[in-house]
Amino acid sequence: MSAVAGVVGPRHRAGQGDHSVDGSIHFSIPKHARESLDEMNVLRHSGKLCDIHLRAESDIFPAHRVVLAAASPYFKAMFTTSGMVECGMMEIPLQNVKSSVLSMLIDFAYTSEINITETNVCSLLPAATMFQISHVVEACCTFLEHQLDATNCIGIADFALAHGCNQLYGRAREYVYQHFSDVSRMEEYLELSLSQLIQVIKRDELNVRSEQEVYDAVLRWVKHDEDKRCLRLDQLLAAVRCHFLTPDFLQRQLSSCVTLRRAPPSCMKYLNRIFDDLSLHKPIVDRYRTPTEPRVIYILGGYLRHSLNNVDCWNPESGQWYSLASLTIPRSGVAACQVHGKLYLVGGRNNSDGAVDSPRVDCLDLERNEWTQCADMSVARNRLGVCTLDAMIYSVGGSHDRIHHNSVERYNCQENTWSNVSPMSSARVGVGLAVVNRLIYAIGGFDGSKRLSSVECYHPEQDTWSAVASMSYPRSGAGVCSMGQYIYAVGGYDGSNQLSSIERLNVDVNQWQTLSPMLQARSALSLAVVNNKLYALGGYDGTHFLSSIELYNVDNDSWTDVANMSCGRSGHGVAVGSEPSEQYAVTQLLNT
Repeated sequence: MSAVAGVVGPRHRAGQGDHSVDGSIHFSIPKHARESLDEMNVLRHSGKLCDIHLRAESDIFPAHRVVLAAASPYFKAMFTTSGMVECGMMEIPLQNVKSSVLSMLIDFAYTSEINITETNVCSLLPAATMFQISHVVEACCTFLEHQLDATNCIGIADFALAHGCNQLYGRAREYVYQHFSDVSRMEEYLELSLSQLIQVIKRDELNVRSEQEVYDAVLRWVKHDEDKRCLRLDQLLAAVRCHFLTPDFLQRQLSSCVTLRRAPPSCMKYLNRIFDDLSLHKPIVDRYRTPTEPRVIYILGGYLRHSLNNVDCWNPESGQWYSLASLTIPRSGVAACQVHGKLYLVGGRNNSDGAVDSPRVDCLDLERNEWTQCADMSVARNRLGVCTLDAMIYSVGGSHDRIHHNSVERYNCQENTWSNVSPMSSARVGVGLAVVNRLIYAIGGFDGSKRLSSVECYHPEQDTWSAVASMSYPRSGAGVCSMGQYIYAVGGYDGSNQLSSIERLNVDVNQWQTLSPMLQARSALSLAVVNNKLYALGGYDGTHFLSSIELYNVDNDSWTDVANMSCGRSGHGVAVGSEPSEQYAVTQLLNT
């Protein structure tokens, strides 16, 4: 038995015994193939039994036909196809391949090992493709995938396409779409052809914080060779989703952009038409971009026997929970929103420390997981409503001690300043806000004496509020959000009971419709929309603070319990955004 020590086997047996019917045992010895190739490599280096010499540039490489044919379909066809002149040749010259690269590929055929670097990969991959050595091609593609960054992803995509590496091409293009803001500032981007650039900016999955990033990137590309490219700006603007630009931004471009003035007159006419559409609050015809990056729900602060400071993040698709940097000061009765990839937490109060209503505003930078304090509002607001319009934050209603606000103010994120706009006709505490067609809708609330069913609509160009159709039920502390032309009002408190009912306003016809109720009554809840799915999170049912999350199915008008937050809470802020950086969102929370 010592003669076979170390071998691997038996590979298979007859029945349950170790022996086949005739008493034999089948052994498989995997290292035999490796040892055989190693010995052939020794013979190659000593020049023994070699039956072919390959010549590249001025170097000659002896080898064994059978080894090369086994590693490369190209060489197999060359050595075995009758009628090919190379079949009878002892020395074969090879064109368009460096001797150093050919040496590496021959070594790979004998050793199955290869060292790929930034220096050699651009020569190695084309040669491996030519010789059809698929394992080396795959290794080069894997290497290049790991090298992808904003400076080289366009070049790698072009390189992959030229050599038929479809998977690498796809990965490189995905990188361009995912990191467009960074890529568009690199030299490679400026060398794109017109058709290539249009192909990129048309993509639904382009990951940008606002459409202005796409517009600015187009102008950078045009200015790189303005005399020639300016004439093509009309084609590029047609690919930009200009209805998602703000009227103020468009007005600045129309009045002061030199490049736009040098472009064909159709460009000015087109942007003027977009400006008119936005100013007249026409329904947006452009599709929203849908980045492949997961969209998540951020849940900030809230109340559970005291004000909370925890910030959680939930991915509805994967079901994963993460924890981020806690609030500097615990807050409940707050509102949250997202602007240009940053989270803003507005107002509220700290019931853990004197129950003082707050004018405070804080911003969470998701790239660094750091909170910074912004300029305070002009007044403290607890149980306020917050929404975003034209990249500005509107803070509506709320209360300060016994004062119930009808006032409204607006925050300019770039300038870190607040300014007052026209007040509502009614004071509203626990008001819900939604934006449709660049109009702000303030829904329900408490005016100091009664719960409201009334709804007001704000026109930013006129700086006026006007009444629209009232809800079927008075509600304060309802969850409110918009989807398409609909505004949903979910749950809330009518002065006697927490509500499970839900209704929605069709803004096109100014009419409310009653829908199927939630599984559980709740007030002081929050709503979030992710991928056209509506989620109701937390709230108070009159006895308990809820951790449950319900999903509303628009197609069949039904509710389903889908998850639980880390704890019950009411009066919390909710915002939807991109996933935070993995290096910060490291704490996984278990559903309760």
